[in-house]
Amino acid sequence: MKALSRIYVGLIFFLLYVPILVLIIFSFNEGGSLASFTGVSLKWYRELFADEEALTSLRNSVVLAVSAALIATVIGTFGALGLNTMRKRWLRGAVQTVTNIPMMNPDIVTGVSMMLLFVAAATILGTSNTFGFGTLLIAHVTFDLPYVILSVMPRFKTLDSSLSEAAQDLGCTPSRAFFAVELPEIVPGIVSGLMMSFTLSLDDFVISHFVSSPDFQTLPLYVYNQTAHNVKFSMYALCALIVVLILVVLLAVNFAGSFRTARAVALCMVLICLCGCALPLLTSCEEISGKVTTLYVYNWGEYISDGSEDSLDSNAAFEEWYYETFGEHVRVNYSTFSSNEDMYAKLASGSVSYDVVVPSDYMIQRLIAEGLVQKLDHENIPNLANLHGDFYGENAKFDYYDKGCLYSVPYMYGMVGIIYNTTMVDPDDPNIGSWKLLWDERNAGNILQFNNSRDAFGSAQYLLGLDVNSDSEADWRQALEKLKEQKRVVQGYVMDEIYNKMENGSAAIASYYAGDFMTMYEENEDLEFYYPSEGTNLYVDAMCIPTSAKNKLIAERYIDFMLTEEPAVANAEYTYYGSPNRLVRENEEYIEYMNSCLLYTSPSPRD
Repeated sequence: MKALSRIYVGLIFFLLYVPILVLIIFSFNEGGSLASFTGVSLKWYRELFADEEALTSLRNSVVLAVSAALIATVIGTFGALGLNTMRKRWLRGAVQTVTNIPMMNPDIVTGVSMMLLFVAAATILGTSNTFGFGTLLIAHVTFDLPYVILSVMPRFKTLDSSLSEAAQDLGCTPSRAFFAVELPEIVPGIVSGLMMSFTLSLDDFVISHFVSSPDFQTLPLYVYNQTAHNVKFSMYALCALIVVLILVVLLAVNFAGSFRTARAVALCMVLICLCGCALPLLTSCEEISGKVTTLYVYNWGEYISDGSEDSLDSNAAFEEWYYETFGEHVRVNYSTFSSNEDMYAKLASGSVSYDVVVPSDYMIQRLIAEGLVQKLDHENIPNLANLHGDFYGENAKFDYYDKGCLYSVPYMYGMVGIIYNTTMVDPDDPNIGSWKLLWDERNAGNILQFNNSRDAFGSAQYLLGLDVNSDSEADWRQALEKLKEQKRVVQGYVMDEIYNKMENGSAAIASYYAGDFMTMYEENEDLEFYYPSEGTNLYVDAMCIPTSAKNKLIAERYIDFMLTEEPAVANAEYTYYGSPNRLVRENEEYIEYMNSCLLYTSPSPRD
């Protein structure tokens, strides 16, 4: 029996800690590959500490975690004291039940409910830009409280009440008796609650996702944005540092057995907070004097040239150009979304303000209809003239979603196709070349479908020979039944998660965008791509300015800059998407590069 217990415990430890150990080891791998270890290097740690956004996110997380933990610990300790003094058991039980709701609720339920609460409060108060550090702090304190109470309550139950009574008999006031007699005895529970709260706040993603703002990004949100696409090895270094930090906290909890230790732990947390605040200072010694305006840009992942692999950093280039042109400092706060629906939810909530967003054509129509984007001043965007005549002008064919580009400026276009892994799919499968491959029973459990309604329904409509622009309810219900039929063979419904799944062979077949195939192909040469013979969607993604934007003029200048040749070419080469920009399509180096990728395709009429 003992042998089985040891095997079980060993298996648990193996499953839990070996992946963490592998992560830490490969964070020192000079080669930047999980396939082989080529030598010990601090390369990825140096890259991490050169990443201002990562360090700022780490600082934000540390400050938030320390603040939330301290507040929750104070409130929770006195809450536990109040519960302990209640004489009516039913009342104590009722209060404890209510207090435990944030702990028992699924995180997504808590996150959505907190978001709705803050939006309602902002509506009543008539304020905007609700989300930020304040909402994050309130949310984190809320879900930290039950854990503090849970840690402190057992300590109160083990107290000898006669000691406090004796102290009061000797002349102590009730409050002095509490601090002199009871508090030292419950300190280990308080410290445990403090450390637990700190760890939970530092680790939280789901709730933070719903109540955060683009100007205060926590580390889990930053990591998610990075790992949703091609994972940089600097993320391994970052995760290794987080593991070490959590380990230090856990060790502090285990040794929190005395008041002296508690004070040492508190001092450590203060030092952690101060170090977190100072981290961004390590990124650069350059100081920027004067006012800095922040421009908030919300775009798809892997959808702009970011300076990696010797490419142009388009946002940094804009910041430099803006200062040289207008003598003002602008900082681009760039965040990403994984679907049009996620982006819409953020805008529709009215609690977050972005200056530039990049939705797809069908979503732009919805945003215009609901008044969520504003008209552009074309005088501030003279480079509209650089757009190809198919996208802007009297004879434009692809401005169907926004005639005359009154509310939007085309950014990229492309078509939907099917990606498949040649080592996992039978090369003689007769369904290759058709949408039928997404319904192939032989590949059940290895098929990925879009997590957006337009493209998912489009795959079913093309397969059934239906008009994708049909206004017949019967047609749409027929497509719906086809998607229900597909459900039993689908592994998951994804957007940006497709990158990792197709690159590492976790799935065999997926429908996705042509440009993104090349990004995946760079990591996995076993992948192939085709446009289904039944037809496919052509889409346009365009830059818009939300009605809630605070920097409309700068946003228009940002859009105008992205239409100039250098960033437009760089963005097109980086994303592998078709560019609506005439200067790009006439650039010889770009044409040669895209032809070498076998993906340069001129727009074809929309079905």
